[in-house]
Amino acid sequence: MRMMRILLRVGLVLLCLLAAGVAFVWWYDHVGQRPDPEFDTRVASPAYPAGSSSRHPRVLLDGAHRNFHTAAGRYKPFVELLISDGYAVSENQREFTAQALDGADVLVIANAMGPGEHEGRPAFTPEEDAAVAAWVRRGGALLLIADHAPFGSAAARLAGQLGVTMHLRYARDDEFHDGWDNERLEFSRANGLLADHVITRGRSAGEVVNRVVTFTGQSLSGPADALPLLRLSDDAYDWESRKVRFPAKGHVQALALGAGDGRVVVSGEAALFTAQVDPLGRKFGMNRADTDDRQLLLNILHWLSRAM
Repeated sequence: MRMMRILLRVGLVLLCLLAAGVAFVWWYDHVGQRPDPEFDTRVASPAYPAGSSSRHPRVLLDGAHRNFHTAAGRYKPFVELLISDGYAVSENQREFTAQALDGADVLVIANAMGPGEHEGRPAFTPEEDAAVAAWVRRGGALLLIADHAPFGSAAARLAGQLGVTMHLRYARDDEFHDGWDNERLEFSRANGLLADHVITRGRSAGEVVNRVVTFTGQSLSGPADALPLLRLSDDAYDWESRKVRFPAKGHVQALALGAGDGRVVVSGEAALFTAQVDPLGRKFGMNRADTDDRQLLLNILHWLSRAM
């Protein structure tokens, strides 16, 4: 009888622990990620200062394709930082056509999703893909951001129009990562995975990017003339399940390329371009003091808008 009471007590404790764990997971997912209200979006030396005679480039942030990141939501810090740097930012609420893109200098698409319950299906019609690609080749600039599954599948066809392949899984590296999480990848000058490029050098010593951390994304491949910005190590891999992984040697997580008269940057990760806190108050993105994610975003926009 004594042993039975002990087993019942142990079972009750385990049941309580399980219930507490389930409740924590539900609470964490329910509260979710939110923009960091303490993130400082001021820019000391704006690329396009207020009151100057120079034109303020128009940035169009897509909000018409079930985007996970929007101007009023998770990408609010993104928008406010760009405004501080002198850009005129507006949100697109239309299908992509030549008319909708007319007048924009930079188009930003962040984690668009397919229609209805089919998040991984193409987010854009073939006509929209063609309109964006043609606009870029005429001199437009595109920042295309598509995270891990299902976001990669939603944007893969558009990326393919520009010669970029999205590998649609979860990029992991068991050696070059930040902290315990092998999906929070580290790209630095010290580990050789951060490119030495005009984008990472910036316009001055104060804009040099030395360390970037990403927060769970996919890997990419580009055409031969693409410039890798965040290069995956030779031992990195694309994870699909506990038993399925694919080598990611030669892949990148961000790249830059020219397309006709236009410029393109494609990123396989979205959180590094915003500033968020999780339900426990932990920071990830541009609000991390130990990364240069904030400066990388500014430098990318400077390159796309031809400020450098």
